[in-house]
Amino acid sequence: MSAPLVALGDTEAGSGVRPPARRRRLRQLTTRDRVVLGVMIAIPTLIQAVFVWIPTLASIGLSFAKWDGLALSSIQGNGITNYRFVFAESPQFWPAVLHNVAWLAFLAVIGTPLGLLLAVLLDQKIRGTRIYQTIFFMPVMLSLALIGIIWELVYSQDNGLLNYLLGTSGTSRAVDWFGNSSVNLWAALVAATWRHAGYIMILYLAGLKGVDPSLREAASLDGAGARQTFFRVVFPAMAPTNVIIVVITVIESLRAFDIVYVINHGTNGLELLSVLVVQYLVGETQVIGIGSAFAVVLLVISLVPIVLYLSRTFSTKER
Repeated sequence: MSAPLVALGDTEAGSGVRPPARRRRLRQLTTRDRVVLGVMIAIPTLIQAVFVWIPTLASIGLSFAKWDGLALSSIQGNGITNYRFVFAESPQFWPAVLHNVAWLAFLAVIGTPLGLLLAVLLDQKIRGTRIYQTIFFMPVMLSLALIGIIWELVYSQDNGLLNYLLGTSGTSRAVDWFGNSSVNLWAALVAATWRHAGYIMILYLAGLKGVDPSLREAASLDGAGARQTFFRVVFPAMAPTNVIIVVITVIESLRAFDIVYVINHGTNGLELLSVLVVQYLVGETQVIGIGSAFAVVLLVISLVPIVLYLSRTFSTKER
């Protein structure tokens, strides 16, 4: 006698096996969703265009023109005359380039290693490490203009802290740290490094926290000391952080403006490319075409580390 037929649903129910759930269809975007998404994309794009791309393209165009800054109809083509003035006739351009190079070298050799040293020391889980991190990071939260004012109190010739410690305050031997063109650049660099080191410290602390602890354990088992472990294992493992810090250091050295402008408006030994851009665009010697040419030169120099960073980032992702 043949076995009775049992419905498939009853069999699955009797065995306790649930039928596979049907996949839900992806719901298409409603009109409201599309409007919200469009607004979320359009607003940042508009802000980026208004404050970045349009001024950039305008600066490039005006660098080849002559304009009094009044009516748009007064803009006249000027060829490469502005660039000829920048590279061959401006008495401030090449000193400004040298000062920017010195700024970059000082931050790269002194400021960035100092930030790395602070990060390594504070990563040792010493007592009060949070307090020390706050103290060293505090200058980062201050603007460079305010930092310039603070260091004016330190470098003042008449009653500055540094001259007081040297015992020269109020005497003819007191050094005018910000007024003497042979030392004011280095004085400004020390002030800028005070801020830069705290910024680098935080970035390296984050990088150190991201290193796999097993790498240090493996190096320790192989007999490597603390110094060998850091320079041969930990530091190479922070390659992405190192690339970011190199880019930041270069950009910081190129966009330095506030502190030297507070000191002496970027003159008398403190000429920088960013200061020349402002002087020719909105200063007393306003020549918009030449100022735009200075801005384009600074833009091209700034794009070099950015392009290198992006190319390295995308090539790493493709691998």
